[in-house]
Amino acid sequence: MATIGQACLVFSLGFAIYGAGASLVGARTGREALVRSGRRSLYLLFALTVIAFLITEFAFFTSDFSFTVVATHSSTTTPWYYRIAAMWSSQQGSLMLWLTLLAGWSSLCVVLLRGRLRDVAPYAVAVLLGLGAFFTAVMLFSASPFTTVAVAPVEGSGLNPLLRHPSMMIHPIMLYSGYTLFAIPFAFAIGALIVRRVDAEWLRATRVYSLAAWLALGTGIILGARWSYAELGWGGYWAWDPVENAALLPWLTGTAFLHSVKIQERRGMMKIWNASLVLATGTLAILGTFLVRSGILDSIHAFVQEGNMVAWFFTALIVAMVAGSVYLVITRRDNALRSESRLDSLLSRESAFLGNNLVLVAITFVVLWGTFFPLISEALTSQKEAVGPPWFDQYTVPLVLILVLLSGIGPVIAWRKTSWSRLWRSMRLPAILALLVAIGCVIWEPANGDVSALVMFVVGAFAITISLQELWRGTRARQAMTGEGPLAAFRLLLARNRARYGGFIIHIGVATLFIGIAASSSFQNVRDVRLGVGEQTTLSGYSFTYQKPVAKIETQGGKLERITLGSQIRVSKDGKFVSNLYPNRGYYPSSSPMLGAVSTYFAGESTSEIGLKAGAIKDLWIAETPDISSLMPVVRRGDAVFEKASSQGLEPEARSVFLAAALNGLTTRYRESPPPAQFRVIVSPMVFWIWIGSLIVFIGGLVAAWPSVGAVRDRVRARQAVRVAQDLGRA
Repeated sequence: MATIGQACLVFSLGFAIYGAGASLVGARTGREALVRSGRRSLYLLFALTVIAFLITEFAFFTSDFSFTVVATHSSTTTPWYYRIAAMWSSQQGSLMLWLTLLAGWSSLCVVLLRGRLRDVAPYAVAVLLGLGAFFTAVMLFSASPFTTVAVAPVEGSGLNPLLRHPSMMIHPIMLYSGYTLFAIPFAFAIGALIVRRVDAEWLRATRVYSLAAWLALGTGIILGARWSYAELGWGGYWAWDPVENAALLPWLTGTAFLHSVKIQERRGMMKIWNASLVLATGTLAILGTFLVRSGILDSIHAFVQEGNMVAWFFTALIVAMVAGSVYLVITRRDNALRSESRLDSLLSRESAFLGNNLVLVAITFVVLWGTFFPLISEALTSQKEAVGPPWFDQYTVPLVLILVLLSGIGPVIAWRKTSWSRLWRSMRLPAILALLVAIGCVIWEPANGDVSALVMFVVGAFAITISLQELWRGTRARQAMTGEGPLAAFRLLLARNRARYGGFIIHIGVATLFIGIAASSSFQNVRDVRLGVGEQTTLSGYSFTYQKPVAKIETQGGKLERITLGSQIRVSKDGKFVSNLYPNRGYYPSSSPMLGAVSTYFAGESTSEIGLKAGAIKDLWIAETPDISSLMPVVRRGDAVFEKASSQGLEPEARSVFLAAALNGLTTRYRESPPPAQFRVIVSPMVFWIWIGSLIVFIGGLVAAWPSVGAVRDRVRARQAVRVAQDLGRA
């Protein structure tokens, strides 16, 4: 199987190189046969990578430890559903996932756009195949998933315990879908610049892929935040970690591009800006993959840090992408990228969208600078220094406040020019509501609050009200014209103008999300405390009582997966029961042969499983770090007993029975004589609304990206026209 997989990679590289060359030659010489051959090479690349992908997944699913990547990233004690996801926890598997998604999305795009952008498409196909060739070459020469060993180990190292979370099964797929989908508008932008055809047609043709990329990447970011909140045991969801930032960067520039592209489509303006944004977004998508898999920056998320050659491969690709993008924009700036119109007024939608773009790019610059500051400082001072969350917050918080405000103002300003009186009529009700919220914040004035959070409540309420008002006005206008019921009118309103009204839904979600972030980060109460059984602590009016310890052995496939030590915590308020929470810590066995038979189960990696009572108003969150020091003398005595028994010829079956008895004895001892444990208790308001806001954004993104009936009809007619023209040409 490994040989077949390796052969698929070899053929993939050959077809990718051939297809890229055929597409370029066909485009330059006008030979349609070569152009078609290039497209078919892309389809073959997809077919071969799917076969290689399935072979790798089958090896993980069946625990085939003759595959080196399986032996180092999975085990028989890993549940089957996590064994499937274990593939992309490895460098080799993640590169395979990237290539498969790139080939799949690219093939879908080329099939759907066949017959359109005939002069641009061959160059775009060449770029996409070039990226495919790059990732295939990286796997073949540096990180092949099909490397095998002659004698397979009996057991694998196991999946990193931190990745044993439902979010991790879909989080990398969504991130990589975002990265690879952003490669499509990047490739078509390169093609459009090469042929000097930078009108709005290529923008409209690739808009759905830009939206899908933005939506997938945003979903991946939120899933990662949810994983951090539930799995890492620190109580937060965003730490400005380099890998978090790597995903955020192309999302920010992609957001800017999706806004400013409307100006080019409507007025023929900002061509240089849009070309630069889409090229930067594609490059930042590659940079995101580079940061995750190279280990060049320290990150709790960069689980794979082997293979310096991979870092050099990616560095060369990024340099080539930046150099090529800059060259194309500079050489086309005076003719092909010249604007067809000028800004008529500062009080216009064009001006608001431009302000939105400048803020997004400013946030991107701040995040980029802070992320790479360790490398910058090391280059300048020979000392690697990092900036923390306070530094990021200092610059991003005011910029985000401006961004949310502009998201409310921009959509209600008319194109070209509007009057103050008309603008006031559109914003009167939202402004009054925002004023009432501001008065409420002044009266409330929480002692531990941040003024910027209160400002976010005001501008967030303003933006949400404007979007709701526009949705209501559109629905009422349609009812008046057609006599439809409210629900039917609203549904058809969305269907007729998905981009506009889907955008309003997205703005509601984004404002809701930022309100949740502001409340949870500014008004959160945290307490670290050590408690014994029967003791309690209070926080924000809630009492947390350590009622009893929990200790158990968890098995998978008849083998021990982990030992869990935790507790039952009773939460009450004003003497009334609220909930029982069950925080625990799972201890996974180490694969080191140097450890004793018992101590190996406490020397491996461990994960924190939180106790959570989520609510619309506030979350009650608790994590536990058990004190296992009292167990260690017993553990060491157990190691000595097993070492002596092994030297006397203890049979493996008997050893397993005695070991299970010893571990059960340890967990029983912990339950009967539990030592005090360390707890982190958090009462955090409105975290719930971060996830609700994200869901609203996701719904709005689907509405905006879903093709309308008219668009589908136009596409069908265009294909029919192309076929008729081809038939006439042959006749």
